[in-house]
Amino acid sequence: MIRNRAACRVALLLALVGGLVSGPIGGFVAPASSHPLAPALLSLESEEGGEVAVRWKVSRLRPTGTDVRPVLPPHCKALDAPQIVVGESDVTESWRVDCGSKGLVGHTLAVSGLDRSRTDALIHVALHDGRSMRGLVSPEQAAFLVPERESALSVLRSYVGLGVEHLLTGLDHMLFVAGLVLLVVGWRSLVATITSFTVGHSVTLSLATLGVIRVPTLWFELAIAVSILLLGAELARRDEKAESWLRRRPWVMAFGFGLLHGLGFAGALSEIGLPQGEIPLALFSFNVGVELGQLLIVAPLFAAIALLGDRLARLPAGLARLPAYTIGSLAAYWCFERAALLL
Repeated sequence: MIRNRAACRVALLLALVGGLVSGPIGGFVAPASSHPLAPALLSLESEEGGEVAVRWKVSRLRPTGTDVRPVLPPHCKALDAPQIVVGESDVTESWRVDCGSKGLVGHTLAVSGLDRSRTDALIHVALHDGRSMRGLVSPEQAAFLVPERESALSVLRSYVGLGVEHLLTGLDHMLFVAGLVLLVVGWRSLVATITSFTVGHSVTLSLATLGVIRVPTLWFELAIAVSILLLGAELARRDEKAESWLRRRPWVMAFGFGLLHGLGFAGALSEIGLPQGEIPLALFSFNVGVELGQLLIVAPLFAAIALLGDRLARLPAGLARLPAYTIGSLAAYWCFERAALLL
């Protein structure tokens, strides 16, 4: 009981931070969302003759007062005004430019404003001869030099970064992983549970990304919210001694819910796609990135529980279940929000 209270109080910090990041206190312009900091996407498709179709997609949920914009090579001249489509969570601009005989290869693409927006940007370049390149730019490295061909190292670096980005900017995935740490007693059981979750989402991530299975986005997003709601309800149980099926076999539960979350991870790959000739490496790298993101959540939280357990146990008992209620409340909100989109 003492350990559980301590764990809940440590998780309270994570839950509150998640709420601040996704709400108005954190400086963002939209309410709580499962992916408030989705990376921007710059997609360029060149045609024979030098014309390039440009698509720039950026999340509406970004810090106020920031403007993230693509920077194309100086010789690429705009042919028309951008066509703007405003979606529920993003804004997409499409226009055409003429890069002439110089083209895109060997020239630099950049994104300005990343240092203030606290996010990254994905770059996808498709050439008229079938070659394609992908890159990830960040506040630390905001420029991408278009190579002759995409190397295995660049695929590894880009997709690992994309996996970490997706996990750490997805509040729903973050809270689910944190909830597993609270639910499971003992590091061995925790390792088995996290491993089962990893195996589960790896299976559906691969199958969905390769097009073997297709599930409507809104349905699996709703199922993910339901999985977090069930986990939050289990954490809020008052009779902890009467072990439920979820507590007795958390690895089975984690595997089943991992199948759902894998479909959510696959959604991130659907935007940038997979490089032809490097599909296994890209999938592997993205999974590695997701696991690194999970480790960044699990390791500090578990360490805090182990090191500060006795001190945290002396805090008022009324706070013990507040993290569970926070997780459950956010999950319930997402359930209503996503179910409404199905009507």
